[in-house]
Amino acid sequence: MIPKMQFVSPKRRNMRRLLRYFFANREVKDRLFCYIFERDPKALLQLYNALNGTDYSDENALKIVTLDNVLYLSMNNDVAFMLMGTLNLYEHQSTICPNLPLRFLLYTAAEYEAYVGINPDRIYGSSLIRLPAPRCVVFYNGDEKMEEERILRLTDAFMENPDEASKSCLELTVRMLNINHGHNRKLMIGCRRLEEYSVFVAKLKEFQEWSGSAEEAVDNAVSYCMEHGLMTDILIPLRAEVKKMLLTEYNEKRVMAFLKKEAQELGRKEGREKGRLEGLSEGRTEGRLEGRLEGRLEGRLEGQAALIKAMRKNGISVEQISKMTDLPVSEILAAGKSRRRRSK
Repeated sequence: MIPKMQFVSPKRRNMRRLLRYFFANREVKDRLFCYIFERDPKALLQLYNALNGTDYSDENALKIVTLDNVLYLSMNNDVAFMLMGTLNLYEHQSTICPNLPLRFLLYTAAEYEAYVGINPDRIYGSSLIRLPAPRCVVFYNGDEKMEEERILRLTDAFMENPDEASKSCLELTVRMLNINHGHNRKLMIGCRRLEEYSVFVAKLKEFQEWSGSAEEAVDNAVSYCMEHGLMTDILIPLRAEVKKMLLTEYNEKRVMAFLKKEAQELGRKEGREKGRLEGLSEGRTEGRLEGRLEGRLEGRLEGQAALIKAMRKNGISVEQISKMTDLPVSEILAAGKSRRRRSK
């Protein structure tokens, strides 16, 4: 059954709301960035001021409107809030994803659906519905090199030629900021909490390179920050919870990367072998070429099926598999069925 849209009180679920047209696929595990800024209105307001050159001081004017399960792939927006006529959608990313404008378009549409809320028939009325203006921001701290700031545009994804895309009636821009330690100093000075988080992540990466152990790296990074007075209000009372949060995220990324690499290697190996055998049996250049291509394709399919089976065995949902492998849900389900048939 599709859940009805409803507002969940702050006491029940930290002002998060469930949309009527999107399915809940898994229990949402908040990342540390989301945890830090959503629970601390003062820090979030400070971050807004640093980004926009404002000096608002009334924390009560800030209203958290983060939505759970915004996309059908079980993706969730990190932090969303309304302030002074703006709808601010903040994401934290450790990878550079060119599809962020599309994701933010869906986030924004979902927020507006919730905003209309109780009386959706208003959109057919004669009175103009005043909407908060969206501002989409991504905070990036991955390992890939990136400039201080990058603007991503939805029109870059349009299939038409650039001239036609520029005439589109729809555009959405995403402001992507590099928050790795040492970057965007003006922003860091304006938001002390963001700088503390940047230092913490930098130390986490540094200790990970030294020890090779994720758990040891987390312990060392936490100890370093506590010794230097960074995020002590979070790390001292919630050290165990922060550690669990970080290790959960780290282990999920490591398992996904390992399974994906393993399946790709298996697919390449099987594809080469089958292509070689079929090519030799044909005895002609054309036959060899076709055999190799077909063999590689079949090998990749076998590899994908192996990946899907391994992921499902580890309790990973079909939607999460789709997100990690960029495969449609229909292909994932079909691959699983075909592998079961071959095994019989």
